[in-house]
Amino acid sequence: MKLTEIRDNDGARKARLRVGRGIGSSKGKTAGRGVKGQTSRSGVSINGFEGGQMPIYRRLPKRGFTNVNTKTYVAVNLDRLQTAIEAGKLSKDGTIDTAALVKAGVVTHPRDGIRLLARGVVTYPITIEVAGASAAAIAVIEKAGGKVIVTVVKATAEDAAA
Repeated sequence: MKLTEIRDNDGARKARLRVGRGIGSSKGKTAGRGVKGQTSRSGVSINGFEGGQMPIYRRLPKRGFTNVNTKTYVAVNLDRLQTAIEAGKLSKDGTIDTAALVKAGVVTHPRDGIRLLARGVVTYPITIEVAGASAAAIAVIEKAGGKVIVTVVKATAEDAAA
């Protein structure tokens, strides 16, 4: 088999029906749109209209809200770091920060920062600077002789009271 011989199976793609091409095509004249009215014309906009009945989006209650100030962190597990170091994409010397992780291809869009999670193990003594880290991830890296620098400090109830 050659690349030039590859094609879809018979019936895998249905040909587009050409409408408005004469009465012999069975979709001529009105092109399957019926006669007159809003839906027979272009630019029809009746999505959600249920013929005068209260639409479902108005019948159901609204619930919750979207916090515009929320931060989205990208989760990176320890096994991803270990794989990148073994592949030579990340250097175990010096500090590994967001820019280094993006350059290595571990993260594509860092968003509001990177949060380190504890799946897997790291066997190298690395220093990593991240926005957040789980206690288990910090413990694994420190056990290997490394160090975790957390840049974003979460506010506690005591801080808010002060």
